[in-house]
Amino acid sequence: MSKEESTAQQSNPPQDDDEPDEWDKRIFSTGCADENAKLTDCYFEKKDWRACKKEMEIFRACWKKHNNDERTSTKDA
Repeated sequence: MSKEESTAQQSNPPQDDDEPDEWDKRIFSTGCADENAKLTDCYFEKKDWRACKKEMEIFRACWKKHNNDERTSTKDA
C-alpha cells in the first residue's frame, strides 16, 4: 500500500452506524428480532436451512404469538 492510499484510508474512516435502518425497524416491530437473529446466525454458520429447524420453529412460534400472520397476510403452507 502506498503512503497516499494509507493516508486516504485514515482520512475516511468507516462510519459506525448505530441507527437502525429500515430492515432493522421492520424486524424489531415484529417482536421477534432475537429469534430472527438466532435463525440467521444459524444459517450463516451452517449454510443449510435444514440444519436450522429448531431455530425456524422458535421463530415461527414467536411470529404467530405476536400475530404477525395477520399483519403480513402470511398463510401456512
